Amino acid sequence: MKTLVIAEKPSVGRDIARVLKCSRSGNGCLEGDKYIVTWALGHLVTLADPEDYDKKYKEWKMEDLPMMPETFRLEVIKQTGKQYQAVKSQIHRKDVGDIVIATDAGREGELVARLILKKAGTDKPLKRLWISSVTDKAIREGFASLKSGKEYEPLYAAAMCRAEADWLVGINATRALTCKYNAQLSCGRVQTPTLAMIAKREEQIRNFVPKPYYGIRAEAGALKLIWRDKKSNSTSSFDKERMQTILEKISGTPLKIVSVKKTPKHTEPPLLYDLTELQREANRRFDYPAKKTLDIMQRLYENHKVLTYPRTDSRYLTADIVPTIRERLKACAVGPYRKLSGTLFNKEIKARPGFVNDAKVSDHHAIIPTEQFVDLTHMTIDERRIYDLVVRRFLAVLYPAYEYEQTSVVAESGGERFTAHGNIVKSAGWKAVYEEQDESLETTDPESESERSQNLPELSEGDSFTNPRFILTEGKTKPPARFTESLLLSAMENPISFMESDDKMLAKTLGETGGLGTVATRADIIEKLFSSFLLEKKGKEIWLTSKAKQLLELVPEDLKKPDMTAQWEMRLSAIAKGRESRTVFMKEIRSYSEDLISEIKQGQGSFRHDNMTGKRCPQCGKFLLAVKGKNSEMLVCQDRECGYRETVARTSNARCPVCHKRMELRGKGDGQIFVCTCGHKEKLSAFKSRREKEGAGISKKDVARYLNRQKREAEEPVNNAFAKALAGIRLDNQ
Repeated sequence: MKTLVIAEKPSVGRDIARVLKCSRSGNGCLEGDKYIVTWALGHLVTLADPEDYDKKYKEWKMEDLPMMPETFRLEVIKQTGKQYQAVKSQIHRKDVGDIVIATDAGREGELVARLILKKAGTDKPLKRLWISSVTDKAIREGFASLKSGKEYEPLYAAAMCRAEADWLVGINATRALTCKYNAQLSCGRVQTPTLAMIAKREEQIRNFVPKPYYGIRAEAGALKLIWRDKKSNSTSSFDKERMQTILEKISGTPLKIVSVKKTPKHTEPPLLYDLTELQREANRRFDYPAKKTLDIMQRLYENHKVLTYPRTDSRYLTADIVPTIRERLKACAVGPYRKLSGTLFNKEIKARPGFVNDAKVSDHHAIIPTEQFVDLTHMTIDERRIYDLVVRRFLAVLYPAYEYEQTSVVAESGGERFTAHGNIVKSAGWKAVYEEQDESLETTDPESESERSQNLPELSEGDSFTNPRFILTEGKTKPPARFTESLLLSAMENPISFMESDDKMLAKTLGETGGLGTVATRADIIEKLFSSFLLEKKGKEIWLTSKAKQLLELVPEDLKKPDMTAQWEMRLSAIAKGRESRTVFMKEIRSYSEDLISEIKQGQGSFRHDNMTGKRCPQCGKFLLAVKGKNSEMLVCQDRECGYRETVARTSNARCPVCHKRMELRGKGDGQIFVCTCGHKEKLSAFKSRREKEGAGISKKDVARYLNRQKREAEEPVNNAFAKALAGIRLDNQ
């Protein structure tokens, strides 16, 4: 008898097949003497659409809500139906004695395999492969210590609860809002609180009134000091008259050094990356959207096999990983990391609490390099940048602390106190890892910037400066910063600090569950908010659209609060650990869904399209709406049944020859033109000619490929795809 192995993706399936010596190609599989390896393409099976329960649900009608299937049905996803049939045929082979689930080691990975097995119908024994990287070594070790499938039944139960709960709440609430207000309105337990946070921040900015404040700076040769209040220790005051009085009092008086204190200090290395922190860093340094960073990580994990599992929420390693560190150092000791790795390789590696803590690792440890040899020449510039971030952070935690001597100077003039600080580096420690970065990969180093201070001259207690210069300084308080993707990820991870709530129980719950969404879903949530035209970008800043503002007025108050998703995640976690009943949870979700729909039906609000243009839809004749996507401007039909849309402008990768910013491509066909914010305009034909003359031209095939992709994207029906997506909605990604 043979063992069937089900991987989540073809690339991982091929890696497993190679290790298990499965080289014969079959029907959607690779086969060997003992094993058959097949694969999904992500989800092959999902919860059935509403119309599969009753044909009347094809039309969205308020009187049909809420929809409450007694037993949820499963359906094969049409686009990947061929692969499902291939996997099913392998499951039912008579020579297959047992099955190994080798999908991603997490809740959703478990669901991918279990839904296939449930739909196919099998009672063959199950085993589970649980690994954090897909190197040959990890796969061999994983198969040497397979777990029983029964150990993961609670995880499967939690995954089903999540899917069914999101179906009941998401589809019913979205249909109710859409029918009630005759507009494409969707809501979700993660999506809506995220919008509410952004709205609250916009309100804070709108209501903010700048307030001037004042300080005094003293200059004595190369020495610069700032005034400090003796009582409050503050360096500024809102009382201008007081500061002017002080300035008049001290003008012409000498500045005397009353103390020079030198204190040895040190800074420990930063923590390793989890996915959210890596996405924040990539957004700050390279302006990468969270989704792009995750996609790059997936390639480095699955294709290059040089980094460990990306969808982790831990920034620590477990003790069992420590013995493998030396091998990982050897693997990444290439190019700019050779010397840094070599320094560590010959030293004893100790499991310091700063990066090793079993208690702070749940499913997967922090993102670190694997034992796979690295070939940097096979990576794109984007992959190099993300790999560089991870490797340098990995090396940094293994280096000693950054040590420096801080000199604090206190001076007095006319009874007023002035201070200055300066640092002298004693040992670069972990900061040495960041000293020789490739400029093409790095833009800034926040850690080093935060430690900047002036170089102080040699000073001694009692030194006096007879003619110091005193200057009144002025500034204004600033409003809270608008959200960028980096700040939004932080807010989703820790929403309480951004929402200024005093609810201690809510803070505790959100802290225990990791905030809004999960590390695996936040990038998709943000992308979905953009694609639903609820968010738009202005530069790096994120703004709410009019549609989002109106949605927040119409959606039930309960769905805007983060505590609901936090409580769900806490209970799902308890179900995954076998501590709570799936039946009890789902009974409460059904009751909650009924109450939610009742509240929407009784709503008294209204929705108005304030982005309506005078241009009519060529398919149905209704007026088109002007909307902004993340990187494009479009005209879309207001009728969700029609689904027409056309692209008006799209941000391209083409750079302006004047200011070098990315230009927009506007128009259609031969009349397309590049337009830059600086005023430069250039026809597409002229752009191609110029690029060819510069010797960095693009081929006709490249241009055709780009234009065809743009055409396909423009022709994709927004509303039909929208309705289809809602039919199988997963609000964990909402």
